[in-house]
Amino acid sequence: MYQFFVEDDQIGEDIIQIIGSDVNHMKNVLRMKPGEHVRISNQSGRDFLCSVEALSDDVVTLHIEKKDIPGTELPAKIYLFQGIPKGERMETVIEKAVELGVYEIIPVAMKYCVVKLDEKKAEKKVARWQEIARSAAKQSKRSIIPKIHPLMSFKEAAEYAMQCDRRLVPYENEEGMTATARAFEGLTDVGSISVFIGPEGGFAEEEIDALRADSQVISLGKRILRTDTASITMLSMLMMHLEMCNSIEPR
Repeated sequence: MYQFFVEDDQIGEDIIQIIGSDVNHMKNVLRMKPGEHVRISNQSGRDFLCSVEALSDDVVTLHIEKKDIPGTELPAKIYLFQGIPKGERMETVIEKAVELGVYEIIPVAMKYCVVKLDEKKAEKKVARWQEIARSAAKQSKRSIIPKIHPLMSFKEAAEYAMQCDRRLVPYENEEGMTATARAFEGLTDVGSISVFIGPEGGFAEEEIDALRADSQVISLGKRILRTDTASITMLSMLMMHLEMCNSIEPR
């Protein structure tokens, strides 16, 4: 079943109207026919089961069959603060992070980032990254499209992370997994979690010291992971932990 996203004003009492580029995609690429079912989500996280009612050149009309069907979001909002990596690694991080359930992604300019983006380049990058997030959200049948923030300085990012209930920082020089296990045990019934991932060059000493004051610094094991691997590993661990905790019924 295909997934599409709409704005609130496209949703009526019994119908949803698809407009824009999705019309061509549904009609001419997917060659959808009346009666076929699709899953529709809005940015508020509501999910609908719909059937195609009619297709024209400008609009696809859907009939709402079920409202507020079970969603696909994690029980906690995960904010990924990613030190900008080089090449196409950021695109990989965004695609996989969206598939794994991230809520927002914040690109961060850190001291040891190899890539330095000026304002004009950063704007173009963010626009492309948001499209990658949208595509990944469709593919993984997310209930929302995660927001890709404009590039932040380390200071701005650290301040923004303070809104989260828990702040986790995987760090390559941290030893032992005991602190990691304890950090995950403390995530039950937490509403939001921030995750800081350093760039290829790692965290600067002053950056990790600043984060230690208000965050839990943890290890991801004995091996040194690339920045994109660290992000995917951390989010995979969080996804499994949160999904399992949410599925365990109280005795």
